[in-house]
Amino acid sequence: MDNQTIHTFKIIGIAVQTTNENGQSGTDIPLLWNTFMTKGIIEGIPGKVDNTVYCMYTNYEKDHTKPYTTILGCQVKSLDNIPRGMTGKIVEEGKYMKRKAKGNLLLRIVFNEWIKIWALPIERCYTADFEVYGEKAQDPENAEVDIFIAVK
Repeated sequence: MDNQTIHTFKIIGIAVQTTNENGQSGTDIPLLWNTFMTKGIIEGIPGKVDNTVYCMYTNYEKDHTKPYTTILGCQVKSLDNIPRGMTGKIVEEGKYMKRKAKGNLLLRIVFNEWIKIWALPIERCYTADFEVYGEKAQDPENAEVDIFIAVK
């Protein structure tokens, strides 16, 4: 576990309100990914910093057991131009614990890492947690995905 400060950044993408209750997020988030990948969403995001994809969990009703919003998108320079059907979010500077999921994305390595995170005795902020799908995530069979959890 590696704690670090993440500086303020902005993201634009598509979103879904979901919950981990009754496995609902296991349906909603893959559908969001499918929409993102098949509808060319990344091309429609204005002012991208790069093509790194962020999967963000935010607007928690309470904690990871209650409803929250998942945003799938890219870091952007500005939130001045948010396309219809998309949402924007400012992630404020804060302390984050970094974890890494490694292996085959199709074998649910990221979800399995979240199961471990949920069991950790850490003081979470529940402001904005996110996964970063950068260059090391391009090979789905041998991927590395960084996971950042907001901590107190």
